[in-house]
Amino acid sequence: MDASAPTRSEIEPIERETIRRVAWRLIPLLMLGMFCAYLDRSNIGMAAPTMKPDLGFSNTVFGFGAGLFFLGYFLFEIPSNLILSKVGARRWIARIMITWGIVAGATAFVWNDQSFYAVRFLLGLAEAGFSPGVIIYLTWWFPSAYRTRAMAAFQSAATISLIVGPPIGGLLLHMDGILGLAGWQWMLLLEALPAVVMCFVIWNLLTDKPADAAWLRPDQKAWLTERLASERSQRESFRKFTLGQAFTNPKILLLTVAYIGQTTVGYGVIFFLPLIVRNLGVSADMMGLVSALPYMIAFVAMLAWGWHSDVTGERTWHIAGPFLLAAAGLSTCAIIGVGHPVLVFIALMFAILGQQILVPIYWSIPSAILTGTAAAGGIALINSVGNLGGFFGPSIFGLVKDASGSDTIALLSLALAPALSAIMVIMVGHDRRLERIPPRRA
Repeated sequence: MDASAPTRSEIEPIERETIRRVAWRLIPLLMLGMFCAYLDRSNIGMAAPTMKPDLGFSNTVFGFGAGLFFLGYFLFEIPSNLILSKVGARRWIARIMITWGIVAGATAFVWNDQSFYAVRFLLGLAEAGFSPGVIIYLTWWFPSAYRTRAMAAFQSAATISLIVGPPIGGLLLHMDGILGLAGWQWMLLLEALPAVVMCFVIWNLLTDKPADAAWLRPDQKAWLTERLASERSQRESFRKFTLGQAFTNPKILLLTVAYIGQTTVGYGVIFFLPLIVRNLGVSADMMGLVSALPYMIAFVAMLAWGWHSDVTGERTWHIAGPFLLAAAGLSTCAIIGVGHPVLVFIALMFAILGQQILVPIYWSIPSAILTGTAAAGGIALINSVGNLGGFFGPSIFGLVKDASGSDTIALLSLALAPALSAIMVIMVGHDRRLERIPPRRA
């Protein structure tokens, strides 16, 4: 077992009590925020089966518009994360949530392709910085031995939204015609409200730094502050990066390009999954439940996979392996073909499983290399450029789908990206010394 993973008998009571209190105070708040983020980001997929014919959108128009979110996200991600590191997480995350909630609600009132493109682009600008901001925030609170589990819990909220969102969206679609609005309009409008509410929850309950935590005892504050400072000092003893060095570091650049593979698969599938499921012969009433099934399995697997990575201290193959699983699952869909819908769906479930479970572990590598402003900028770089896959994935899927008429061929077109990403992650490797637990006081 790696030195970064202490056994239960080695953990002192002050450590156990402090981490438990921090986790129960912060993780539920952050999970609620992530739930809202993914609900507003991905519910356009549930709207698609009725929104597309209502507005006359082709698969190409819909995929391009859905993906434009990530161009706005790309442009403001790094500035947003740097602002968060200056003004604090509480203020900036609250600002992010209310602006994206308002823009997400405005999506219900698009009337043509141009208005759809504009609102999706603005939604990306509004939400930029939330996910990488939380990743930085977790490094302010959780020592490295607990960080992947904390990130797994946070990221699992995205998976929960993909479990809960489609069935709820399916119900809201039945509001069609009420007050003259289509069902997809009601769904987009009502599902934007939780983000607005969470703005005020975050403002009142989130704490920026351990030193500000009135809900921790003085000895718990002292232990956590000392532990985090010791780990930071240890990492910086190997190499302290400036912001410019973080942007040009070969490992960070490889991780940035590799992350495109994750988002290409993730959003290429998320935005079109209800349409894929519908084309497999699933009824409109069951479409939401069936679309949620792969994410139910991924939710449990994500938590277990993150825990296993922390316990073993191994990162590289815990990331590269799921990338390869995603590539294999997508390729298998095309090999099986449309004549076997159940087998295609099972293969697609494996692809989604691989794409989902690698995410929390992915962030353990850059957060172990970088500190301070360099960490804020470097993680934002990976997330902003990497999330361009959210533009490429839906756009490629829509184009190939329109050209071939086949969902499975469109899925195959996404398979190369995660395979290449696996190779890049293996090239990066992982220096476990950067996550070694500092010596305990006698």
